[in-house]
Amino acid sequence: MTIKLPPIAWSFRTALLLLFMLPIGACRQEQKTQPQVDAHLRMENEKNALYDSLKSFGTRYAQAWSGKDPAAVAGYFAPEGSLKVNNNEPAVGRAAITEVAKGFMEAFPDMIVVMDSLVDRPDGLEFHWTLTGTFAGPEGAGNKVKISGFERWQLSPEGLVAISIGEFDEEDYNRQLEGK
Repeated sequence: MTIKLPPIAWSFRTALLLLFMLPIGACRQEQKTQPQVDAHLRMENEKNALYDSLKSFGTRYAQAWSGKDPAAVAGYFAPEGSLKVNNNEPAVGRAAITEVAKGFMEAFPDMIVVMDSLVDRPDGLEFHWTLTGTFAGPEGAGNKVKISGFERWQLSPEGLVAISIGEFDEEDYNRQLEGK
């Protein structure tokens, strides 16, 4: 047996159904946006983890410059990576980069390099550093040197330095080498 309700009852019934379904629909819509929030948080966490990893890489790279093993510095570069310092010709390949590091290590036997910051730029990462040491190598006069600069890095797909373009104030550096 079916009860026929007058048309007004259907409207009331429809309104009740809509009122009941509206909160459920709002919950469903909230659930739909939840994965977007999770994806945003996940992306933010991955970005932070990548930055922390790059900071750790930069810190270890600075420590390699502070060590007595020039090949350790070259190990942070891709096999055919390059290191350009100011207006000098780039050192290409790990053997050439080892020679550049060796030159600094011999000139400054007590050299300490610290990472000041790592800055993300559109054209690559900038590794900002400060070098302190005594110019006491074969041609050194025993003068203290403290110079800051940066290297603009482009990384290889393996996460090593493919290209490094380094800059520091060469005039100030030379002045300090001469003890002025």
